[in-house]
Amino acid sequence: MTAETPVLDTLVDITTASLEHNSLAPRELMLTRIAALIAVDAPPASYLASVGAAAASGVTAEDIQAVMIGVAPVVGTPKVVAAGGNILRALGLEIMVAEAENGAASAR
Repeated sequence: MTAETPVLDTLVDITTASLEHNSLAPRELMLTRIAALIAVDAPPASYLASVGAAAASGVTAEDIQAVMIGVAPVVGTPKVVAAGGNILRALGLEIMVAEAENGAASAR
């Protein structure tokens, strides 16, 4: 752990441990994590942290919609609606970061 990023380092350690001790396939693991994010009313940054791994594991927008439909009876309509907005905000943040990185690369 570095002094500059103790929280990030801790999150990486936790994620690494969960991957090492998990028997789910990557796609199923990411769908499970998305369901958990919906259940806890996670903020956009939490979805953003999962976007890359979810896409890399083959999770599609249709899969996320199916998870939202599947958890709705358990977590309730307000959490599912909030999750939809937070997912869209996370995607917007991802686009802004990519555009900023492309702009910085172009300026070099």
